[in-house]
Amino acid sequence: MRQVIFLGAPGSGKGTQSKLLVADCGFNHLSTGDLLRAEVAKESELGLKVKNIMENGELVSDDIVLELLKINCDLVGSQYLFDGFPRNISQAQALDEQVLNDTDSMAVYLDLDLNVLLERLVNRRTCGDCGAIYNLVYSAPKTAGTCDKCGGSNLVHRDDDKEEAVSKRLEVFKTTIAPVLDYYEQKGNLRRVDAEQSMDQVLTQIKKTLGC
Repeated sequence: MRQVIFLGAPGSGKGTQSKLLVADCGFNHLSTGDLLRAEVAKESELGLKVKNIMENGELVSDDIVLELLKINCDLVGSQYLFDGFPRNISQAQALDEQVLNDTDSMAVYLDLDLNVLLERLVNRRTCGDCGAIYNLVYSAPKTAGTCDKCGGSNLVHRDDDKEEAVSKRLEVFKTTIAPVLDYYEQKGNLRRVDAEQSMDQVLTQIKKTLGC
């Protein structure tokens, strides 16, 4: 069983590719955000602790995230895509030491020019009615301002997709990702995928990289 650590900037396509790999290759998609929300919904002891932290506007600690991952991972019987963790070098080291241990793992980085990514994100629009996502440059709705799926006219430019917010997020990403890539490079298990290709081409390259 090979475990895959999915790395990439916000908007690089990790979520989309994760869903396709789950369907095509039998991976389990492990999103730390989803795990946190599920634990809160279960109202477990850990979930109540997480809920309290989030309601106070604080960040959930790495220790709690690692505990969640350990609880939810069957590394003997299943293959996982780790999405959203690690985001920095200390998290990468802790994931190896506390969760993955000596299991077979590979880090896959969706490599994308950050200027291209900025254009992608700034032009993203989300339907406020059904949640469909469009891009005014790459995948615009057939009729301007109208959702193809539900016919709604509430296409929203989210605050976190506006240029100033996106620029800040990408700057933080650029600062933190370099040591993470170096870490996996030195371990010999980093693979880079050109994420500037079409969605299908990216998927084909990832599947070839993973051998599935």
